[in-house]
Amino acid sequence: MRILYNLGMILLDGLMKIGSKRSAKLKLAVDGRKNTFEAVKSFRKASPSPLAWFHVASLGEYLQAKPVIAAFKKEYPLWGVAVSFFSPSGYEQAIKKKQEWVDFMCYLPIDTPHNADRFVDLLSPDMVFFVKYDLWANTIMAIKQRKIPLYLVAASFRKEQVYFSWYGKFFKDILLRFDHIFVQNQVSKELLDHVGVKNISITGDPRFDNVYKTSLSPKLFPEIEQGIVQKVMVLGSVWQEDMNNLIPFINQSKDIQFIVAPHDIDREIIENWQKAITLPSVKYSEYKNQEQPQAWKVLVIDNIGMLSSLYQFAHWAYIGGAMGKGLHNILEPLAFGIPVLHGPLKKVSKFPEAGISRQYGCGFPVKNRSEIISLIAKLSQEADYEKACMAAKKLVGDNLGSADNTMAIIKKER
Repeated sequence: MRILYNLGMILLDGLMKIGSKRSAKLKLAVDGRKNTFEAVKSFRKASPSPLAWFHVASLGEYLQAKPVIAAFKKEYPLWGVAVSFFSPSGYEQAIKKKQEWVDFMCYLPIDTPHNADRFVDLLSPDMVFFVKYDLWANTIMAIKQRKIPLYLVAASFRKEQVYFSWYGKFFKDILLRFDHIFVQNQVSKELLDHVGVKNISITGDPRFDNVYKTSLSPKLFPEIEQGIVQKVMVLGSVWQEDMNNLIPFINQSKDIQFIVAPHDIDREIIENWQKAITLPSVKYSEYKNQEQPQAWKVLVIDNIGMLSSLYQFAHWAYIGGAMGKGLHNILEPLAFGIPVLHGPLKKVSKFPEAGISRQYGCGFPVKNRSEIISLIAKLSQEADYEKACMAAKKLVGDNLGSADNTMAIIKKER
């Protein structure tokens, strides 16, 4: 199996290079890896202090890592922190500005044996954290061959994953190499127990810590607040599949203002949505440059980085993705104590926060426009609305402290 895995890595590298000629995202991923080894070498030459290395797949996993990084720095303030990304959607967003507590960021090289050995030797970490699920076999083996402490944090497993299949021994062995695995829920722990993984702790999802912190001090947008004259519904990370149901709802909603944040900031997509929306709409880039910003009915966010703070204006939120590739972050609006709607999920196990929010009474799956209309009507009733808001606050409050609990266990074991 390892031979097949290594052949797969060579194939992945080749396909990414071929695809980079047509895909801007793949081009970023390929070009961004060209100077990784030199960048790591320069960083370690300038920063020889003890180093903790965190690896994440993309932006969502980085947001999970941030509270753990903060908790780590509280315990080990003199250590440096490096973060590696696999996907450009994480790295390219994070690199735009200085990240608190993080000293170095880079792409993880494609996981061939040679790349893994070279990367680990150059970075020379003293402690390593993988976040959630982005596990690369050769890199993990290189880490453990050098007897470096290795942890998996915020892990969430499902029974259909390869680790728990009859043919998954190679990948199960990768899990066995971690010194400690910190999981989000009981289901994950039971799955790991079943395949003989030891040293497992349930410490929850550190995203709750991150979104709660954002809710306490969101970015301020006075120009947006100035234009609010009705209750606001934020439509976050929405795709075309979501807007097929949401646009008719928007067009008939005379007493609601909408903030629309597309998942894909594409000018043509945004323009098509604006043409289909019969209510007056304006792009944020145009709105913010007005000398005297006017009241708006539909505000379309045509940049990245604002969404997590826009929920401060929301009475309700709808989070996109469930009708397409996968549900986006519903914890961000829940942290602001508001009810959240989203599309139907084929596999709730992939998004446990959706199932939990439904159990608490603050998350609501909807299949079509009529269900959106009836649910918003229900959540416009004061008693039902307050009940959902209290449920959202309780859900977030009940799940705080994951990062601190994780670090407390690590410190005790060291």
